[in-house]
Amino acid sequence: MRVELERLIARLKADLPLSLPPRGLSREQACKYIGGISPTKFDELVRQGKMPQPKRIGSRKLWDRDALDLAFNALPEDGPSHDDNPWDVAA
Repeated sequence: MRVELERLIARLKADLPLSLPPRGLSREQACKYIGGISPTKFDELVRQGKMPQPKRIGSRKLWDRDALDLAFNALPEDGPSHDDNPWDVAA
């Protein structure tokens, strides 16, 4: 895993400056970008419409980083909703 990460970093350094991250991410990169979820969980979120569908360039499927950001921001937060009012049940 460490060697794979080092190869990826070396390739990114050779291809793009660090200040310019890739716009299209592979499925594996998208899983890591979202927070290290498994590919199976990521596929489930895509099927549920909670994550975007990939773009296709030739035979490659790539996920748009900006679309992943929007989808991630739309996920529900853990904890009480802002609409939950403890006084509603007390009254």
